[in-house]
Amino acid sequence: MDYLKNYSLNGKVALVTGASYGIGFAIAKALAGAGAVIVFNDIKQELVDKGLAAYEEAGIKAHGYVCDVTDEDAVNAMIAKIEAEVGVVDILVNNAGIIKRIPMIEMSAKDFRQVIDVDLNAPFIVAKAVIPSMIKKGHGKIINICSMMSEFGRETVSAYAAAKGGLKMLTRNICSEYGEYNIQCNGIGPGYIATPQTAPLREKQADGSRHPFDQFIVSKTPAGRWGEAEDLGGPAVFLASDASNFVNGQILYVDGGIQAYIGKQPS
Repeated sequence: MDYLKNYSLNGKVALVTGASYGIGFAIAKALAGAGAVIVFNDIKQELVDKGLAAYEEAGIKAHGYVCDVTDEDAVNAMIAKIEAEVGVVDILVNNAGIIKRIPMIEMSAKDFRQVIDVDLNAPFIVAKAVIPSMIKKGHGKIINICSMMSEFGRETVSAYAAAKGGLKMLTRNICSEYGEYNIQCNGIGPGYIATPQTAPLREKQADGSRHPFDQFIVSKTPAGRWGEAEDLGGPAVFLASDASNFVNGQILYVDGGIQAYIGKQPS
């Protein structure tokens, strides 16, 4: 048996939300490399245009749509359009997300609700929109980007941690409700990834030393480095492919070993 065929995504339509750049873009590139047709959205036309240009530069023909994933009517309209123009969504990656780093007692309920809306309600809305056609087709893959904050707490990220913890449980519940229809719903929990958003935390200090947070992350990571967005590609292809057909309701943490490690003893 040629096991590599199990990882092929040829002919599959993959929707990656918020994939104009960053982690979503890297995951979409990996799925495209395995043969998938890429569909993505972003909240503004300028971001969609930027994403389309980036995909074209990478040699990928992608389909971009403007859509606010927190708006159920807009999501339903987008999914209907994708089905008409591209095909039924075989693979959904709920990647779109935000974070607000604010101490809890200084955070307004409005800001807290916004993070929950984007990071938890939106994956519910988009998954709900694609599941009926997956049931009719007899298969489907849903991948939720859950974060290590599905398991850990840390200062200033109360809303984000609450949302990602909720997303972990939504992942398990989608598995529980729809596994009998040959739909697998799993999560990826990225560790600390080197992206433009985290670049300030990795800048050298004036004296040439590493940023204190950079030192902290590297010391807590057995791999001894930050992750790269491309490190998420292989796990995404696995969870999107037939190779994971009996894997359901799991969170795959791609964190360089942080969760397995208590940290170095102070010298």
